[in-house]
Amino acid sequence: MKAADPRLRRVIGKAVASWGEQTARTRARFLDFAWGRAALRARKADALARLPGLLEEFERQAAARGTRVHWAQDAAEARAIVLEVARRSGARTAVKSKSMVTEEIGLNAFLEEHGIRPVETDLGEFIVQLRGEPPSHIVTPAMHLTREDIGRTFHERLGVPEGGSPEELTAAARAALRTGFRASDLGITGANFLVAETGMIAITENEGNARLVTALPRVHVALAGIEKVIATLDELALFLPMLAVSGTGQQLTAYNTLIGGPRAADEADGPEECHVVLLDNGRTRLLADADARETLHCIRCGACLNACPVFRAVGGHAYGTTYQGPIGSVITPHLRASEGFGHLPSASTLCGACNEVCPVGIDLQRQLLRGRRSRARAGGLERLLLRLWAFAAGSERRWRAALALARWLPLRPRASRRDLPQVAPESFRTWWRKRERP
Repeated sequence: MKAADPRLRRVIGKAVASWGEQTARTRARFLDFAWGRAALRARKADALARLPGLLEEFERQAAARGTRVHWAQDAAEARAIVLEVARRSGARTAVKSKSMVTEEIGLNAFLEEHGIRPVETDLGEFIVQLRGEPPSHIVTPAMHLTREDIGRTFHERLGVPEGGSPEELTAAARAALRTGFRASDLGITGANFLVAETGMIAITENEGNARLVTALPRVHVALAGIEKVIATLDELALFLPMLAVSGTGQQLTAYNTLIGGPRAADEADGPEECHVVLLDNGRTRLLADADARETLHCIRCGACLNACPVFRAVGGHAYGTTYQGPIGSVITPHLRASEGFGHLPSASTLCGACNEVCPVGIDLQRQLLRGRRSRARAGGLERLLLRLWAFAAGSERRWRAALALARWLPLRPRASRRDLPQVAPESFRTWWRKRERP
C-alpha cells in the first residue's frame, strides 16, 4: 500500500511543507484574503449561472478573431477533433503544455495510436512522461519524485551523467525539448480561463514553455472544460493572483499569457491556425445538480491536495484518476460515472483542511459526505454489512450473540487492503464480571 511507503510520505511531506510556508507568507501580503475568496466564489457562481450565454459569447468573439471553436460532448469526440486537426496540418509530432483536460481524455495514448508523437514540455510533465507515469498532482506532476529519481530517469532515457544538479537536469530537459519545438507543426495547450468578453484564452505558467507551444508551431489547439469561462477581462485581476498564491505560493506566476487567435499579418510569431475545444464530458451533469454545482468553481490550484492528510500519505497515483485529492474524489464520480469511482469520497478523513485552503470556498467536506451518502443509498455489500451491524447492535442479546459468532468465523479476508481486527477472546462485560472487586 502507498500509505505504508515511508519514502513516498517523506518526499510529499517535504514538498507540501515548502508550499505551506510560501503560501502563508504570500497570503499575509493580501489586504483581505478572505474578501478575495468570497469575491472569487461569487464570480464563479455568476459565470456558472450564465454559462450557456457566456460560452456562446466566447464563441462569437473568438470566431471574430479568427479562432475556430469546437464543441465536444465527451472524451471520444474531443480526441477525434484534435486528431482531425492534426491530420489536416500533417503533424507527426505535437508539443504540449500542461493540460489536465488532455490527461482526462487520454489524449497522449490516443495520438500515439494514430502515429503522432506527443511531447510534454512542462518540466514535471516531461519527467513523468519519460517514466511512463501519469501526473501525481494537479499542479506539481512529479511531486512524488526526488532529485535522485529524476537524475536516474534522465540518465536512462537521455544519457545524462548521473549525479547532476537541478540546474544541469533542467538544462538537459531544455536541450531535449528544443528539437521538438522547432520540428512540430502542432501545439496543444489547456486554458486556465476563457474570457467571454474578448474571446481570448488565458494561460498561466512558470516556465515559458506554453508560450513556445503557442508561438512556434503552425497550428495551436487549446482544450478546456466548459466551466473555465469567465465574463470579463477585468476579472483576471482577481483570478490570476488567487490562483498563483493558492497553487504555488507566488504573488503572480512568471508568465501570464492572453491568446486571441491566429497570427496577424503584422505579428512576428504565432500560429497560422487557432482552435479551441470546449469539453463537456459530464460537466453539464454537475451543473444540473444544484448540490454539486459548486464543485465546478474549482480553478485547479491543487491547494486541497496539499492540505489533505490522505493525499500526503498515499500520493496522487493511489487515486487512479486524473484529478486527485479531495476535489478529485468529488468530481471524478460525476465525470466518470460509469467507471466505478464511487468509492473515492471515502478516501478522506473529513478533517476539513481542504475547506480551509480552497480559494473559491468549495465546501469539499460537505461534498465528500454527500458522495458517501449517495453510494450508501445505491446499495451493495457495504450497505448490507451496515444493516447487519445495526441489527446486531440494536439489542444486547443480539450483540453478544454476534460477538460469540465472530470468534468462531474466519473474518480475516484473504486479499484485502485492510485487515479486519481480531475479535477479543473475551468481551469486556465478561472480563468485568470475573474481576475481583475490592
